[in-house]
Amino acid sequence: MDLFWRLRRPAAPASTRAPEPESEPPPETGPEDGPKRLSLGLQGGGAHGAFEWGVLDRLLEDERLRLCAVTAASAGAMNAVALAAGLAEDGPGGARAKLERFWRGVNQAGGRNVFGDSAFWTAALNPGWLRANPFFRRVEPLMLAASPYEFNPFNLNPLHDVLVETVDFAQVRSAPLEVFVSATDVRESKLKVFVRAELTPEMVMASAALPYLFQAVEIEGRRYWDGGYLGNPALWPLIDGEGAPNDILLVTLNPFHRSQAPRTAGEIVDRLNEITMNASLSAELRTIAFVQRLIEEGQLTEQAKAQYRPMHIHAIDADHLLEDLSLSSKFNTEWSFLTGLKERGRKAADAWLAAHFDDLGVRSSFDVRGRFE
Repeated sequence: MDLFWRLRRPAAPASTRAPEPESEPPPETGPEDGPKRLSLGLQGGGAHGAFEWGVLDRLLEDERLRLCAVTAASAGAMNAVALAAGLAEDGPGGARAKLERFWRGVNQAGGRNVFGDSAFWTAALNPGWLRANPFFRRVEPLMLAASPYEFNPFNLNPLHDVLVETVDFAQVRSAPLEVFVSATDVRESKLKVFVRAELTPEMVMASAALPYLFQAVEIEGRRYWDGGYLGNPALWPLIDGEGAPNDILLVTLNPFHRSQAPRTAGEIVDRLNEITMNASLSAELRTIAFVQRLIEEGQLTEQAKAQYRPMHIHAIDADHLLEDLSLSSKFNTEWSFLTGLKERGRKAADAWLAAHFDDLGVRSSFDVRGRFE
């Protein structure tokens, strides 16, 4: 129930607190006095992060919105720093261009681009059919017997090069957007949240270091794995501190709900991965739902009412928008696949704006209590 106490108004702990602003932050605004202020929560999910690219691309077009903060993990963290650097460089237009440049770099680093866009053949030879093969299912455990320290002793990671070539971290650190990046402390089994003012490429790579694929990233003597295990994304940085928007828009990449239960070995592994990567977010949303119920039912004392604030939770979730995609597609870097996901994200954001823009600053449009309490 730690998040319950973080719904209070005091600022964040010193270890994760963003630098104090030079002046008082502007108050919440409505349509009559300026853009509506919004925080974002971006999940990780490999190439499926291109869906978030589309969501961000559409939100950046809307002059009625002001993006104030983003908390993210893994691929979401990549999107977050590209967004921040682009905003610092040239406003919303610069952010849109920066995100496209980043995802084009991901595509070109994928290795298949030299042969042109082979998306048709990729679809025909999707690893899904291979995973259902009985022989593959027998040898799959052997694939996990080798660690990334053995099969990649030089710790080569083309994604690092894409990130460094695309994103100027000096711009990230000076961006008009708070950024919080989650990573998992391997030895302590604790969540670490890196803040905008200290962000480096290594911190973002730590947030995306899947332990079966990449070596743990060492930062100041500590080793980190993918942030999705303990904060996918971490919501409490968006709640701590004075002046933070009351509205949080979550963009999820791992479906909470599946229409059918898994049956094959591959499907079971895929679903277990989704559940694991959603576990920390589920716990935080359950705590938020609990606090909201206490507020709505008037169970807080007058003194407590002055200390807690209702949060407005919104979501563009993967339950129906990405349910048709398998775990293996998170490694698909074909340009047509990435731009297809971007278009899905744009359409999803457009539909959300049409249906729920008026809810911003007023109420939640995502039924947190119904889903998680």
